[in-house]
Amino acid sequence: MTLEKLLINFYKENGIPEKGGIDKNTFELDFLGIQLELPNPQFRKDVIHIHDIQHLLNHCDTSWKGEGFIAGWEISTVLWKHFPICFFSLWAMGYSLWIYPKAVYLGFKKGLNDIGIIDLKINEADFMKMEFDHLVQITQKSTHTSMGVMQWVQFLIWCFLSQLLFLFPFILIVGLLFWLF
Repeated sequence: MTLEKLLINFYKENGIPEKGGIDKNTFELDFLGIQLELPNPQFRKDVIHIHDIQHLLNHCDTSWKGEGFIAGWEISTVLWKHFPICFFSLWAMGYSLWIYPKAVYLGFKKGLNDIGIIDLKINEADFMKMEFDHLVQITQKSTHTSMGVMQWVQFLIWCFLSQLLFLFPFILIVGLLFWLF
């Protein structure tokens, strides 16, 4: 089946607007049981199809468990080098570590052996015509990487960085309170 057909079904099953909501100026994010409406910047609109295809490739839903897996996967497939979208992945990793740490770890571990979809440099129109099985083939690395010492060090460094980004507002507030009192 083509990625276009799979994405249409994915959006319907997960209550996501058509084309991932790229025509909208905002997007919704459920955070701590609160539905936040956030700006939908152009850089996010340009890559949301890639993020959604990653959900298909990894058989993940859009729950925080699924998002945690995808965040770990994105970090290990070096999505972090794509500024500014990397902040979304790093923030999602930071939040997900609190609620689904195993999903983040499993995503990171799987990503060590995959090529990031964004790094395939395939335009959206060509992705939509692509068969899912072909995507699976072209995202497989030829060599297998296990979670050795270096991979654990990388994972722990990314966990620390994700926590800094995620907790930054709280750290700032606590710091201001200490400074004021």
